[in-house]
Amino acid sequence: MTQQQNDSGSHRRPVHKFGGSSLADAACFHRVADIINSQGQPDALIVVSASGKTTNRLIELLSLFVSGDNAAAATLEGLYSFQRGLIESTLSETEAPALLAALDEDIRTIATVLETQRLDDYQRSFIQSFGELWSSRLLASLLNSQGLPASSLDARRFLRVSGSPVQVEEALSRRQLHDILSEHPDRILVVTGFIAADAEGRTRLLGRNGSDFSATLLAALADSSHSTIWSDVPGVFSADPRRVKEARLLSRLSLPEAAELARLGSPVLHCRTLGPVAASQQQLMLRCSYHPNDGHTRIQREPRRDLGARIVTSVDDAVLVEMTIPDRYQDTVNALTEWLTRRELAPLASKRRPERKRWQIVYTREQAEQVFSQLRDHQPAGGFEGLQQREGFSLVALVGKGVTGQAEQCLHFYHALNEQPLEFIQPASNGLSLVGVVRKIVLDPLLLRLHQSLFSRARRVGIILFGRGNIGQAWLKLYQQQKARLEQTLNVQLTLYGVFDSKGAMLASQGLEVEQVLNDFQPASMVWPDWLENLEEHGFDQLVALDLTASDHLVQYYPDLVQQHVHLIAANKLAGASEQGFYLRLKQTLAEHRVQFLSNATVGAGLPVQSSLRQLQQSGEQIRAISGIFSGTLSWLFLHYDGSQPFSELVLQAWQQGLTEPDPRQDLNGQDVKRKLVILAREAGFDLDPERVRVSDLVPGSLATLDKETFFDRLAELDQPLAEALARARKEHGVLRHVARFDAVSGEARVGLEVVADDHAFAHLRPGDNVFAIETQHYRQNPLVIQGPGAGREVTAGAMQADLWSLLASL
Repeated sequence: MTQQQNDSGSHRRPVHKFGGSSLADAACFHRVADIINSQGQPDALIVVSASGKTTNRLIELLSLFVSGDNAAAATLEGLYSFQRGLIESTLSETEAPALLAALDEDIRTIATVLETQRLDDYQRSFIQSFGELWSSRLLASLLNSQGLPASSLDARRFLRVSGSPVQVEEALSRRQLHDILSEHPDRILVVTGFIAADAEGRTRLLGRNGSDFSATLLAALADSSHSTIWSDVPGVFSADPRRVKEARLLSRLSLPEAAELARLGSPVLHCRTLGPVAASQQQLMLRCSYHPNDGHTRIQREPRRDLGARIVTSVDDAVLVEMTIPDRYQDTVNALTEWLTRRELAPLASKRRPERKRWQIVYTREQAEQVFSQLRDHQPAGGFEGLQQREGFSLVALVGKGVTGQAEQCLHFYHALNEQPLEFIQPASNGLSLVGVVRKIVLDPLLLRLHQSLFSRARRVGIILFGRGNIGQAWLKLYQQQKARLEQTLNVQLTLYGVFDSKGAMLASQGLEVEQVLNDFQPASMVWPDWLENLEEHGFDQLVALDLTASDHLVQYYPDLVQQHVHLIAANKLAGASEQGFYLRLKQTLAEHRVQFLSNATVGAGLPVQSSLRQLQQSGEQIRAISGIFSGTLSWLFLHYDGSQPFSELVLQAWQQGLTEPDPRQDLNGQDVKRKLVILAREAGFDLDPERVRVSDLVPGSLATLDKETFFDRLAELDQPLAEALARARKEHGVLRHVARFDAVSGEARVGLEVVADDHAFAHLRPGDNVFAIETQHYRQNPLVIQGPGAGREVTAGAMQADLWSLLASL
């Protein structure tokens, strides 16, 4: 087998798991087949559970048979009728007979096994395995009938286990699976969940929710990159949506949070399911088979940066198991905890009461009977006595990274629980949950109250300002005026966490006062790598950095800030117009870390240029061209340049009035306009490489490298070429303008002087105005024109504030 075949056969094969509720009837089977078809994955591995309540009926059959109840025969007949009807309603008359014959043989096999006088555990497991086998055969047949090559695969062919509780023999299972996959490189395999085999070939069950575990285990063994568990819900919500209408679907959940939620008895996620996810590189997603487009939850390895609870979860019917530990209390509790964990019976919550020599542990009702039985047998060697069960309890918990360290959330939780018949509250040692055990009550009002307190909390946002110059000071004053309105409208708590200028920085986790920054700025020197490392412990829900500098050095740290999950708002053009390699890496880093980068202030200051481009695209328009006069300085110069005075005198006037950069060549060389053009083209969805933009420099080469003083001495050398250009414009009955153009069809981009007609939109501006023309399918003959002041500290500060508002609203 070639390497390419090996990759296709294993590394790239996604895994999809469909539970019993997703396969409840013929309509469900067809819906699942449509989902598989829509994925376009001809080598997918599909894990299936038994259809509907089939496993429960098989367990009922075994129970009735063991007790000698005559109803066992009727139960077996009911199973047969259901499966027969499912086959006949799912497949056509020509496709059904083969499966019906196999079903008849299976029912005879079950009846033969039941004739055994005493059923052992292996025979019980063997009978329970038929539910998954029937689902696998039926789905594979349905897929084949729809033109998707598929085969049923009994997991007992490759999945080897041993011990009790069962442990997977991974190395052997992996080898056997890869042999099978290599035989079917381009075929869908429908794999039975829940079941495995030991070295003697006897059927072993993977336990509660074993099919979900089968799916992630299969993905790990097959080196799959993705696994998806399809059920009747689209993923994990912030609370049970049936009980809390305001519950939100969480699009992402960290693996540690998911594991904690599973440990606390969540019906959506289960502890064993997540083990193979943590031990492999697969990406796990939860989706709804009934409504595939209703969103999803992705389980991500990378922990969240922001702290606090995200989920309110509960167990309505919990059981308290108690015991007395007369001697060596702490050692005995530790030993018992380890003993239970090894048996996969770790409690949902526990309370140590050494002063009473009591230990309390909490389980779901389903687990409690097994735990009590095993502890009773272990009591002589376990160092405890007085074992008892107490029923009639409920469990409520908040789950989220660092929730135990969030004083406000803890306070809400303690207050809410203290008003109930409280048994105890336990903060998890890993900081991921806060658990309360109460006497059994109607939980809905408590869950609603906790959820409201959790999601009505103002998000704490730290702001870092880079640049304390004219624009920075204008923004600080605007921020001071708008802060209360922002906080009230968007339910956030804003803190000016840090301010940087060329001399250093002031940082304060409790916040800096604007007046202090404006009037008494006392910066300390700051070493960038060290500061970035310390940034990890900032303590805010989110951090936002505002770049009001023109620093290329700062831009080089953008990827590092993004990796620290710091959102970026920039008036600095150097990132958006950076060389192609850096820009694409920055975009990828932003996407990977789900960090926002807003830069509306980089082009047109407060003019809605970039937002208009986005709105046009969202409305279905295709951008065909972008053009305009992007420099306020060059706009002023050429609106005044009519030949009545030399161009050099106008440059000197503009410089003296502060309309140019300190060195006017930075305006005249067109590089700033080029950067704006690149930013707009990229905003429109085109990866324009700055190297492809042709720029006509108004500064002759003889003046470009001079020091500034000498340049001013020789400023008159600009006059002749500009006078000649003006003469050409008049000859063509037009006016001279400095224009930037990007043609999306040809990919051509250029910046330089043009002659435009007297009636053109670029001809009649107010001195210093910017103008932007956007052509699309429907704005072609008459482009969308945006005109106004495109520079100035107040309008630029306003654009930064608008971006901040937009970003905070999206959080």
